[in-house]
Amino acid sequence: MTSTDSGTGGVDPQPAPDWRLFHGNGTAGEVAFPAAPPWRRFDPEEPTGQRVSRPRPYLIGADEADIVNAALHLRRPLLVNGHPGTGKSSLAHAIAHELTLGRVLHWPVNSRSALQDALYQYDAVGRLREANLHRNSDDPEPDIGQYVRLGPLGNALVPRERPRILLIDELDKGDVDLPNDLLTVFEEGEFTIPELARLPDTHPPVQVQTNDPDHPAPVERGRIRCREFPVVVITSNGERDFPAAFLRRCVRLDLPEPDEQRLRDIVAAHLGDEALNDVDDLLEAFLNRRAPGELATDQLLNAVFLRKGGVGLDAGRLLDAVLHELGGAV
Repeated sequence: MTSTDSGTGGVDPQPAPDWRLFHGNGTAGEVAFPAAPPWRRFDPEEPTGQRVSRPRPYLIGADEADIVNAALHLRRPLLVNGHPGTGKSSLAHAIAHELTLGRVLHWPVNSRSALQDALYQYDAVGRLREANLHRNSDDPEPDIGQYVRLGPLGNALVPRERPRILLIDELDKGDVDLPNDLLTVFEEGEFTIPELARLPDTHPPVQVQTNDPDHPAPVERGRIRCREFPVVVITSNGERDFPAAFLRRCVRLDLPEPDEQRLRDIVAAHLGDEALNDVDDLLEAFLNRRAPGELATDQLLNAVFLRKGGVGLDAGRLLDAVLHELGGAV
């Protein structure tokens, strides 16, 4: 990497020589890894298996915040549209943190996603195996609830005094019928587990497994019905239109691309005010290259983080690698 003329008769200082962890020369040796970016530090887990929530800064305009509040008051799902990197998924975590609603329940949707998977899973094979093992034993057969585990949507509908928050991520990647499949659950706030509904009416409530370790949920006659409708945040990249019946049951929020001032605010919120020093060229490069859907805000954060760590981003190939377009062939 070559230095560039600073305009003062000298040359700009070279990046710190130790920023390169990998040299490509085949020489092995242990190196000390620098601190990761704040958004790439993974939450630790408590002994119970619960993740420790680490709030991350999130900036949203007053108009967009009002739409979020409208969805909260109406108890309707919030359908968040925007290009990749505009903060759609992060909004759910910001709401959970600000309203102290606990850990976000996450349902990442893909082309194979089905409604039942999000509601519950029943391990029929495991139950049959255990039944065979106990057939010639005096030990009691395990309760059926041990073989039923609620999915993210099922967990969100467990009755509680305060609602849980559910992130349905990239619904437009799912099957074309999936939005319609969700309508009844969203309208009724309940669902039935047939394997439990077939039990005798005299059977006591079944304790089924949830996402909260050591906190099973009692299910009576196979039905789970929420007390408070969960806070549901649905994200979409706009790859497909949704049915009108589904859209009218949601509150829609379109997240705009952040302007230059908002980008500066985002950088300062994540990396501190000092990170704004000597990054005007990166901001200019980002804004010049950005077209709708082709660059994401976190790519700018990556570039600023590297610059702050002494990495020379003036070289075209390195900057291109960080601020690469999101569309087209790779």
